[in-house]
Amino acid sequence: MEVKLTNLMESLVQLKLDEVIDALDCCKCERCRMDIASYALNRLPPKYVVTAEGTVYSKLDTLSVQYETDMLNALFQGAKLVSENPRHHIAPDQTESHS
Repeated sequence: MEVKLTNLMESLVQLKLDEVIDALDCCKCERCRMDIASYALNRLPPKYVVTAEGTVYSKLDTLSVQYETDMLNALFQGAKLVSENPRHHIAPDQTESHS
């Protein structure tokens, strides 16, 4: 049986980003999405798990209102920063909205 170390926070942040991306008023291209997720993950505590049982317990722990608030705050801050300093290139014939 292969044992794999996983940061559960990565999947939780990406799921939450999918839920709120329309409300963030930012570019939705893959580069910007990954920059926003990266910003948020660097400001949130990691949640490493090894077993399926550990994943279940960690997911229950992350259902708290504080975790939700912290995650949303980090995503909104990340979207603001990425919107002000996008790292993608816009072709002259494209508008700023990559949506």
